[in-house]
Amino acid sequence: MYDNERGLYIAHCAEGALSIQGKMANRHGLIAGATGTGKTVTLQVMAESFSQAGVPCFMADMKGDLSGISQAGALSSFIEKRMPEFGIESPQFQACPVRFYDVYGVQGHPIRATVSQMGPQLLSRILGLNETQDGVLNIVFRIADDRGLLILDLKDLRSMLDYVSKHAKEYTTRYGNISTATVGAIQRALLQLENQGADKFFGEPSFDIHDLLQTENGRGVMSVLAADKLMLQPKLYSTFLLWLLSELYSTLPEVGDPDIPKLVFFFDEAHTLFEDTSKALTDKIEQVIRLIRSKGVGVYFISQYPNDLPENILGQLGNRVQHALRAYTPKDQKAVRVAADTFRSNPEFKTEEAISTLETGEALVSFLDEKGAPGIVQRAKILFPLSQIGAITGDQRQMNIRQSRIYGKYDTMVDSESAYEMLMKEEEAQSNLPQTQETDGKVAKTEKEAAGTSKKKGIFSKVLKAVITALTATLGTIVGTAVSDKVTGKKTKSTKSTAEKVVKNTTSAATRTITREITRDILGNLIK
Repeated sequence: MYDNERGLYIAHCAEGALSIQGKMANRHGLIAGATGTGKTVTLQVMAESFSQAGVPCFMADMKGDLSGISQAGALSSFIEKRMPEFGIESPQFQACPVRFYDVYGVQGHPIRATVSQMGPQLLSRILGLNETQDGVLNIVFRIADDRGLLILDLKDLRSMLDYVSKHAKEYTTRYGNISTATVGAIQRALLQLENQGADKFFGEPSFDIHDLLQTENGRGVMSVLAADKLMLQPKLYSTFLLWLLSELYSTLPEVGDPDIPKLVFFFDEAHTLFEDTSKALTDKIEQVIRLIRSKGVGVYFISQYPNDLPENILGQLGNRVQHALRAYTPKDQKAVRVAADTFRSNPEFKTEEAISTLETGEALVSFLDEKGAPGIVQRAKILFPLSQIGAITGDQRQMNIRQSRIYGKYDTMVDSESAYEMLMKEEEAQSNLPQTQETDGKVAKTEKEAAGTSKKKGIFSKVLKAVITALTATLGTIVGTAVSDKVTGKKTKSTKSTAEKVVKNTTSAATRTITREITRDILGNLIK
């Protein structure tokens, strides 16, 4: 519950109400405790209070339980038992305005980002690239910018990597050395991210961050992300978180400590954010969380143990709610001591002992005071939510999605003409060009050979004709002379001598004819 005087009323202890100061709500926070001790209900109560104050919230819903915030609650035996403890006689059950999101686009509106929006620096940290690989990735983005090629999705990035690898010699002098092995390493890292479903996250239309900053009827809109599948892919979850926070940081103006935050994030099962996450990525998350406070954005982590989070991040979480922890093993006992040490001690009880004896719905609470100093830890009971506790039905979820103001804005993926399509066109054009030239060359060569053959046939035809004519004349002369000698009975030289003379004369005539025909053809070709 929220009012201007006491802030965001969250819990009640022996000394009275425990509230988060509006100006301190952007100093981040932690909700910790074992399974079944009431962490989700505490998150829901906090989110309702922020919504009543006009602060929109973003919540990663790991089990579907938080979807109930979209429906009005109802009186139950549990609530009836708690009402006198808070001095509440007739609770006004009400729902919060809610929009459902899903990176996979199944249980809510899709949330997407383009690879260009992610940028090479952030993408390099997510992929865990070394310095050399990071340099090559920056070169790829630079070449894409210089050539006017958009990198929107993973296939665009893969195409650019393949293109740069094939044309490495052309770009080495201008941009730096590009090795095939380095490009291959980046491709393998991309494949790992893609296997976690990143192909659903990278693309268009990209998500407008201002859609998270909406109010309806003066109440902050609750953006609930379906994360039951996403939590099984820690690298993609970390990618999504870091992109979202980075986008907010780069978009929102500096506001310092406003009276109330502009936006509050709740990340359930926060330990999954840092599983299999490189130190570089963890450092980047830490940096963004530290800086985003000045943009009026608060980040609240929900996990079982405080030491699930990196120490540098844990030190930035000023508003804390610690539910019960069960210390059955030496490791659990150590975790309890760590949790106790994060609080400002209360002389009335031992914090370490209290953590192990807390009941369901009870917690150790410490919020920042008006000066930003941690309050003394109090043993308190958390308020009950005014919205439904537990998950909603699939039909209720789909009805909410269809009635949303942003319905249809992101639901259909768009595949714009970008680097992949442009490079494919270039490759097709280049592959077709040499083939056409080769074909034209072959055709020209064939035509030339055919023309030459035709000319040769013409010359030989004329030569052959001349030879036949000469031979015919020769044979005719020989036969005629022999017959004449036989008839007249003349005594002349032998037929052989006569024939030789005729052949000799005829051969000379044939030679002259052949020479004349060849010379004519040659001169004709030269003139042409």
